[in-house]
Amino acid sequence: MWYFTIDQPRLDNRQYQRLQQLASLTEVELFNEPYPNVCRFEVESDRYRDTMDYLDREGITYEAATIRPTREALLKSMTDD
Repeated sequence: MWYFTIDQPRLDNRQYQRLQQLASLTEVELFNEPYPNVCRFEVESDRYRDTMDYLDREGITYEAATIRPTREALLKSMTDD
């Protein structure tokens, strides 16, 4: 299983819907200002390449991990400079 994490404001509706089709599960972590909401797409290993190819073709910045990032880890990554 792969977890792709993307800042929600970077996605338009078409991109979001396509990623939902590629993913087994879609989650949105809601944060208060000044932090962006984050989308997490859980993708089966056999769809990993298709998902990466799509993100790269669309120019979408993402983080990929094999361990599901926690809410705390997401917030920490936004506050570390």
